[in-house]
Amino acid sequence: MAGFTVAIVGRPNVGKSTLFNRLLEQRRAIVDDQSGVTRDRQYGIADWNGKSFNVIDTGGFVSNSDDVFEREIRKQAKVAMDEANVLIFMTDVTTGITDLDSDVANLLRRTSKPVYLVVNKVDNSQRQLEATEFYSLGFDKTYFLSSMSGSGTGELLDDVVSNITDDMEDPNLESNVPKIAIIGQPNVGKSSLLNALVGADRNIVSDIAGTTRDTIHTRYNMYQKDFILIDTAGIRRKQKVNEDLEFYSVIRAIKAVDESDVVMLLLDAEKGITAQDLSIFSLAARKGKGVVVLVNKWDLMEKSTNTARDYEKDLKKRLAPFSDVPVIFTSVVEKQRIFKAIEAALEVYDNRQRRIQTSRLNEVMLKAIEAYHPPVVRGVPIRIKYVTQLPTHTPAFAFFCNLPDDVKTPYRNYLENQLRTNFDFSGVPIKIFFRKK
Repeated sequence: MAGFTVAIVGRPNVGKSTLFNRLLEQRRAIVDDQSGVTRDRQYGIADWNGKSFNVIDTGGFVSNSDDVFEREIRKQAKVAMDEANVLIFMTDVTTGITDLDSDVANLLRRTSKPVYLVVNKVDNSQRQLEATEFYSLGFDKTYFLSSMSGSGTGELLDDVVSNITDDMEDPNLESNVPKIAIIGQPNVGKSSLLNALVGADRNIVSDIAGTTRDTIHTRYNMYQKDFILIDTAGIRRKQKVNEDLEFYSVIRAIKAVDESDVVMLLLDAEKGITAQDLSIFSLAARKGKGVVVLVNKWDLMEKSTNTARDYEKDLKKRLAPFSDVPVIFTSVVEKQRIFKAIEAALEVYDNRQRRIQTSRLNEVMLKAIEAYHPPVVRGVPIRIKYVTQLPTHTPAFAFFCNLPDDVKTPYRNYLENQLRTNFDFSGVPIKIFFRKK
C-alpha cells in the first residue's frame, strides 16, 4: 500500500542518501521509465517483495549552516516521529557513536513506532567488530550494512515491510466520491482556495508559511456535484510554528497525494514551478493520480496579449514528458476561475475512470500503428497485433506483439500520444505494457 511512509533520519554524512538511492533502485527502472524525472529527489517509492512504500530522505532538507545543523536534525527526527510509519536511524561505524547520534537516539526512544538502527559502512570483519558498540544505544532492531554495496539491506527491508499489513487497504477504495487534494508550496494560497470554495473559514489563513498542519477532508456539494477536498491543512499549535516547514509540508503533501484521486497542484504565478513542485508532480504521476495545475495569484502578474499562452507553454515544457494536463490561471482572492478549477479536476477524475471498448481501441490504434510502424530490430520487424485496456484503477494498456522487449521509449511515446489524441485522457498518467503474443 503506497500510503505507508518510511523516513531515514540521522546526522550528515552517514550515508542516508546512498541508502535512499539503493532502496529506490529496486524499482527505479520500472518507476522512472519517464525521462526527465528529477535526479535529486528527496522522496520516492520503493518496492520490496511486492509491497510498495514511500521513502523520505531527511538529509535533503537540512540547511548547511553549522549553527542550525544540530537543531535541524533533532527537529527532523521529531517530525519524522510524528509523521512516518517507520523510522530508519542511520549511524556510521567509521566515526563510532557521536554526541549527536546519542541525542537523536534519546529522541527516538520516545516513539512507539518501529525504529530500525542501521550501522552503515560495515564492509569487513574489523568493522563488524567495531559496530558492536552501537548495541549500547539500546535499540532491539540493529542492522550492520553497507549502503554502498547493498550488503545487509535485504534483512532490513524484510523487517520494514513486515509492518505493512494486508488490512492497510488503498484509502481510495472506501467510497466512490472523487477525492481532490490541494497541494503546493507554503503560502501559495491552498487554505484560501479551500475557504473560497467552501465559503467559510474552514482553516485559519495567515501569512506565516506553514500555518496548516493536518490533512483535512471536507465533503462538498456544489452544482449537483459531490466530492471530497483534501487540504494539507489544519491549525498549527503555537510552539509548532518554528518547525522544519519544508520537510513537514513535503511529508503532508505525500500523504494527501496517497489519499486522493486527483491532485490540484497550486503554484504562485510570480515564482513559477519549483524543483519541489516537480518532485511532487512526478510522484503523483507515478502513483497514477490525475493532475490539474493551478497558477494562482494571476491577478498580480503584469499581462500582455499572450502572457497566459506563453506561461502555459513554458510550464508544460518543465512538466514534460507528461504535459497533457489542464493548466488554469486563478486568483483565489478575486475568486477568478476557482470553480473552473474544480470542474477541471472532476473532468480529470472522469478521464481516470475511462474504459474504452476493445473493438474501438483496436480500430483506432491498429490504424495508428499502420501509419507509423515500429522500427525493425535485428532485421525482424516488430508486429503489434492487438491492444486491450487492463482492468486497473488508472488507465493502462497492453499491446501484444512478437518482440515486447524491443519496443523502445520513442515508439512507446508515439503510442501514448495516439491514445491521448483519440481518447480524452487529459490530466491522467497512462501506463503502457508490451506483452508477448
